[in-house]
Amino acid sequence: MGSGTSHGIPVIGCSCPVCTSPDPKDKRMRASLYIEGDDGERVVIDTGPEFRLQALRAGISSLDAVFLTHAHADHTHGLDDIRSLSYKQEMPVYGNEKTLAEIKERFSYAFQNTQQGGGKPRIRLSPVSGPVQIGGLTLTPVPVKHGILDILGWKITGAVNKNSFAVYLTDTSFIPSPSLALIQSPEFLIVGGLRARPHETHFSFEQALSAGADIHARHVYLTHICHSHSHREITAICQRFQKMRNLRNLGFQNTVMEPGYDQMELVL
Repeated sequence: MGSGTSHGIPVIGCSCPVCTSPDPKDKRMRASLYIEGDDGERVVIDTGPEFRLQALRAGISSLDAVFLTHAHADHTHGLDDIRSLSYKQEMPVYGNEKTLAEIKERFSYAFQNTQQGGGKPRIRLSPVSGPVQIGGLTLTPVPVKHGILDILGWKITGAVNKNSFAVYLTDTSFIPSPSLALIQSPEFLIVGGLRARPHETHFSFEQALSAGADIHARHVYLTHICHSHSHREITAICQRFQKMRNLRNLGFQNTVMEPGYDQMELVL
C-alpha cells in the first residue's frame, strides 16, 4: 500500500526532481503491505500515518489482523484508523514485546475504560514467538536488525502451496543467520532499500539486492525508498546490479529485481 520512507514522497517543502515528478510511481506513501488470502483472509503489515487513505484506495472493508514490524511513527501512527474495522470485535495486533509495549503507551486511551463507543480502536495486543495462523494464511516472524533495534520482518505463506512464500523485510540493516535460514528461496522478497548511499539503520539498494541474491529470491522488490532517486533511476540501478553480479550466469535466469511502487499487486 506504500513504498516510501518515513517522510513520504513528496517530502513537505521539497522541490527536488523526485518530489515534483509527474510519474505516479514516484509518489510514495509510508511503507505498508495488504494481504488477501485464498479464503478471504485480510491482514495488513504496518499502519502508517496514511493508513486511512491507503485503506480507502485499496478498497479495504474488513481486516482479520494487523501485524507490526516495529513501533516507529511511520509504521504505526495510523493504528487509530482501524476503529471502523474493529467496532464489532477486537482487532488482534501482532508484534514483538517491545513494539507492543510502545503501542500500549502511545495509544494508551485505547486500553482505558474511560470512554465507550466508536471513539477509539478495539485492540488486542498479541506478542508473537512463532507462526501466526489467520485462516489459511501463516505469518511467521523473521527477527532482523534496524540499526541497534530488534524488529520483525514477516514470512507469508498461503494455504495452497507451502513451498511458495513471500517475505517482507522493511527497515532492515542486518539479517541474522537463523533468519536467513528461515527465508531461503522465496518467490517474493519485498525488502527495504532506502537509497544508493549507505545508511546506519537501513539497507542501501545494493545491500538489499545482495540480500535477495543471497537467499535466492525469485523476485526482489525494493520498498521504503527515499526521494534521492526516481523510480526510473532505481530500475536502472537494479538492472546494473544484476549485470554486475552476473546473476544470469549463476543460475538466476528468471530473477526479477525492481523497485516496488504504491498500489503494486503481486499474486503468490
